[in-house]
Amino acid sequence: FLLTGNTRISKAKSGYLSSPAILEFKNIGIGGSVFKDINGTSHNIGISGSGSYQIPLSTRKLSFLSFGVALKGVYNTLDKGSTDPKNASKNTFYPNLELGIYYYGTNFSIGLSSTNILGNPGKIDSLGVFEIPVSRQFFITTGYKILLSKPLNIVLEPSVLISTTDSAAGKTSKSINPIIKLYLDNFCFGTSFNSDGNISFFSEFRYPRFYVGAFYELAKKTAYFKNTPLIEFTLGLNIQPDKSRLSN
Repeated sequence: FLLTGNTRISKAKSGYLSSPAILEFKNIGIGGSVFKDINGTSHNIGISGSGSYQIPLSTRKLSFLSFGVALKGVYNTLDKGSTDPKNASKNTFYPNLELGIYYYGTNFSIGLSSTNILGNPGKIDSLGVFEIPVSRQFFITTGYKILLSKPLNIVLEPSVLISTTDSAAGKTSKSINPIIKLYLDNFCFGTSFNSDGNISFFSEFRYPRFYVGAFYELAKKTAYFKNTPLIEFTLGLNIQPDKSRLSN
């Protein structure tokens, strides 16, 4: 599971006459997350804090260049399954680092990022692999929005996500994942075309204060009872103070 929150730093700006103060965003953002994941015999519990800085590239502030950094600490429990109670499990605490740069405008976006930059804290076992399943990851994402209907708010967004790790170097074909999204006002659905023989699709609906989303990944050539499908649900909440019509 993953629980995360992010916000732009704001400051109050004096209004006119009897109008209330207007909130104005600064170029700084902060965030944090708490997570837990299980990967075979490896269990991770971690916390991270992040910061970002946005540089507006237009006078109307519709395009930005954003820089981000995150620091995280992870507590890993590795169950070795040994018959010796003294060596049955191994606990490791390790820090790690994430960096990213992202450009986004009204139509086009592109981003570069990397996670687990400090690498794996563990040692290589007799099989030549790390005991703790952590590796450096690198991502490139880019997309373009095509306006199909302005009155109906219909937008088509083809994009691509390229990801690789230290252990997957050279496997370029499996690293490229084209994605297509169709926005119908506040509703969005789409699919990703990965190369692992799976069918995946997702949907999301945005309300004024929150959104709900779902992601499904099904095996294309294997029965579902032989290959467990992947199902993810997302719930997001936009927390903001009530503002008057003028300040809004």
